[in-house]
Amino acid sequence: MPEETIFRKIINKEIPSEMLYQDDYVTAFRDISPQAKTHILIIPNKLIATTNDIEIKDEILIGKLYTVAKNLAKQEGIAQSGYRLIMNCNDDGGQEVYHIHLHLLGGQPLGKLVTL
Repeated sequence: MPEETIFRKIINKEIPSEMLYQDDYVTAFRDISPQAKTHILIIPNKLIATTNDIEIKDEILIGKLYTVAKNLAKQEGIAQSGYRLIMNCNDDGGQEVYHIHLHLLGGQPLGKLVTL
């Protein structure tokens, strides 16, 4: 997997984004093609290509993604009404950028997920 992704450029502020949060470990910004009224991407600053590439040493970092998501949901005013968190993995899972990212979706009823 490539080391250079569009997300790396966003983390490094080489391309513009609507940045909502950034620290030494995590960056969060609005999705440029939102699928809901609120659609935020939360990414680790460390490149991890897919969920299959998460290692034991990444457990705290992955937990931080969810803590940031929770805080952003509260900041966006959607924590009480509800929201969805999604992480896609590989082509069949719908992953388009090979740098893991957590989608925070909300601000409207999202309906049920398709189940098999």
